[in-house]
Amino acid sequence: MDKAVATAAEAVADIGEGASLAVGGFGLCGVPDTLIQAVYEAGATGLRVVSNNCGAMDSGLAVLLAAHRIARVTGSYIGENKEFARQYLAGEIEVELIPQGTLAERLRAGGCGIPAFYTPAGVGTVVADGGLPWRYAADGTVAVASPAKEVREFDGRAHVLEHGITTDFAMVHAARGDRHGNLVFNKSARNFNPLAAMAGRITIAEVEELVEFGELDPDEIHLPGIFVQRLVALTPGQAAGKRIERRTVSPRKDA
Repeated sequence: MDKAVATAAEAVADIGEGASLAVGGFGLCGVPDTLIQAVYEAGATGLRVVSNNCGAMDSGLAVLLAAHRIARVTGSYIGENKEFARQYLAGEIEVELIPQGTLAERLRAGGCGIPAFYTPAGVGTVVADGGLPWRYAADGTVAVASPAKEVREFDGRAHVLEHGITTDFAMVHAARGDRHGNLVFNKSARNFNPLAAMAGRITIAEVEELVEFGELDPDEIHLPGIFVQRLVALTPGQAAGKRIERRTVSPRKDA
């Protein structure tokens, strides 16, 4: 029952070529940077990533993206990641864009063993009708487009069928975890982490603080250890590394 692993390298050692990964985080918040760096150093390529976004600036999944280790991204946001946008438009990477709430529910559904569900999000758009570019050709034409999805009416309102997501592995970041794998997240760093953890067949968590059995109050646990197979305790330096995407400062009133 002790799921603690000595190093991040050991924890990700079996993530091989073409593996699918659900990765927690949102922007720079709650991102399992240490595990991502370990995957980078291990050298796996052709990875199929499910995450809200694909890194920000030069951190998180952007490390793997810049090294051309990612073949496909299922996510919600390209945003200001210029390298992500460049690779997508150049046909170097396949991207399935999904409404953010739908992505969250697809991960949760996969983790709960629910194969599919209906949602009104995306009805009447290319999300449901198909034709959303998944991969571009080198000449800018669409090489692979999304298929049309089943639409069904409930209580007079149209809903689109979406499938649950499961992945070979998941990687998440938590504030605290015990050796059983029970996890506690810190405020907004909770974001996609519990959902990504649920979707992975093998889930690896990096934790800022590793505690012993029984030290976590059952009422404070956000994710039960049944969803976690491995834990890595971060060093104080790794745990302290919290970057800010946009630092804004307001002038002092007395200045």
